[in-house]
Amino acid sequence: MLGLLQHFGLPVNASIQGEHIDNANVLMHWLMLILFIGWGAFFIISLVRFRASKNKTSDYTGVKSHISSLLEAAVAIIEIIALFGFSYPVWAYRVNEVPDTRDAENIRVVAQQFAWNIHYPGKDGLFGTTRSDLVDEQENPIGLDRGSPNASDDFFTINQLHIPAHKKIRIDLTTKDVIHNFKLPELRVSQDAIPGMVIPVHFEATMTSEEFLETVKGTPREGKGLEISCAQLCGLGHYRMKGFLTIHDQDGYRVWLDEEAEYLLESGDDEDDWGDDEDW
Repeated sequence: MLGLLQHFGLPVNASIQGEHIDNANVLMHWLMLILFIGWGAFFIISLVRFRASKNKTSDYTGVKSHISSLLEAAVAIIEIIALFGFSYPVWAYRVNEVPDTRDAENIRVVAQQFAWNIHYPGKDGLFGTTRSDLVDEQENPIGLDRGSPNASDDFFTINQLHIPAHKKIRIDLTTKDVIHNFKLPELRVSQDAIPGMVIPVHFEATMTSEEFLETVKGTPREGKGLEISCAQLCGLGHYRMKGFLTIHDQDGYRVWLDEEAEYLLESGDDEDDWGDDEDW
């Protein structure tokens, strides 16, 4: 069924969590279709049965049968079951089962008009301090304090999110200005970034970017990579607030981290020794 729905616009699922979300989505749509057909049929029957040509005078007694009331109660019960039996558990799983930073690849995402700032903790896995008074839109958009503990090996990218496949990912999401929405359609991630709040988002990718491109061959998405979109109207430049997601295998992700570490050393921002590849 999910494969059929992809032909109607549902993106390829590239995360473990996506199956639960897609199943709930499909269930809700089947329920809405049944309700649409049922209430539509009831509406048409009512128009025909109670048309003016057949009912010359008013009937002040009204309908005596309680079938309609029973049908309404049945629909309400079905909706309650769907809500509490399927939707709430899926939502609770997304909200409550956030992995600890020690058990996942931890990344900070700081939204702003109109870009995604991606903050990586470096080799030590610990983030340095960020301060609003240090923000420089050209050189230091996240306000990283290089003199703070754990900050010397941190680095950041703009509109470029890199993650490994088959590993838990935890993203701590915030924003510098207005409300944005961090959306990764293929990974079934969609979370508002709220000013003054840090909201954890977690997922696990099931395929690399190369595998995704193989999957979408022959579809309208062929040749188009994974993107980060803003799903919340955030200003006049909302249309261009787009980032790019690259999913590596474990070795590829390690190589990318090493390249970023080397670039940080060459830029003169870090004087410490990063060590060999085995340190990652």
